[in-house]
Amino acid sequence: MTGVQTGGGATVRRMLLGSHLRRLREAHGVSREDAGYSIRASESKISRMELGRVAFKARDVADLLTLYGLAEGTEREALLALVGEANAPAWWQGLTDAVPSWFQQYLGLEEAADRIRGYEVQFVPGLLQTEAYARAVMRAGSPSASEEELDRRVAVRLGRQRRFLADGTTARVDLILDETALRRACGGPEVMREQLEHLLALAERPWLTLRVLPLGMGALAADSGAFTVLGFPEDDLPDVVYLEQFTTALYLDKPVEVAEYTEALDRLAEAAVVGGPARDLVRRVLRES
Repeated sequence: MTGVQTGGGATVRRMLLGSHLRRLREAHGVSREDAGYSIRASESKISRMELGRVAFKARDVADLLTLYGLAEGTEREALLALVGEANAPAWWQGLTDAVPSWFQQYLGLEEAADRIRGYEVQFVPGLLQTEAYARAVMRAGSPSASEEELDRRVAVRLGRQRRFLADGTTARVDLILDETALRRACGGPEVMREQLEHLLALAERPWLTLRVLPLGMGALAADSGAFTVLGFPEDDLPDVVYLEQFTTALYLDKPVEVAEYTEALDRLAEAAVVGGPARDLVRRVLRES
């Protein structure tokens, strides 16, 4: 059906379905308040549906489509079929106790993204971490957590990596690491040496562009600290900026905001070393560790 694509995971399907419902509502001049009334819900519920932030009920979508002039036809059938796909359980469904609610949206976005750009100051990014390093990072952040809880958190982190470590991935990851992150011996010297060797191996993969911002370039660092920009193959979905905080996260998708972070990444990329020089810098840190 024209205008409805179904690539990516359940999170993206919810976003696509919500975006399509919003366009239909606006095209027919229906307010969110009136749309909510038609399905016995609030205006805020319609807003969350259109942003893809809640699960969909088939009856609600059917009633909204009728309200928006789609009482029958192939477009209606395709959108109703998309409801089931949008509500499909995520791969981390059995590990939700190890995933904060504010991070679950990111997992879905990352799974569906085909372009991931980011800047990291303190640690090696999660997609590039070894199991031992990930455990050390999590232990430092949650010193009172049980080993079982850490096991589940680490399982989620390693689960995120499987897509990129598999052969034939079409996603592209472009990450900028501050040299400070390479020199912070999280977990001790042995864990850090293993992590740096792993980083060198990953840097040879075609899906990863590794950049390192050398020490002394701090004035060029982004004021916000670490952040990630996610891009998607679907034209309907805007790029999303992810900003992780201590107990929550921000998701920005307004074009003006996204542009500011994209420009910051461009400036940082210009100052960073990449390719052979980046790997040489990692090797130097490895020799000195």
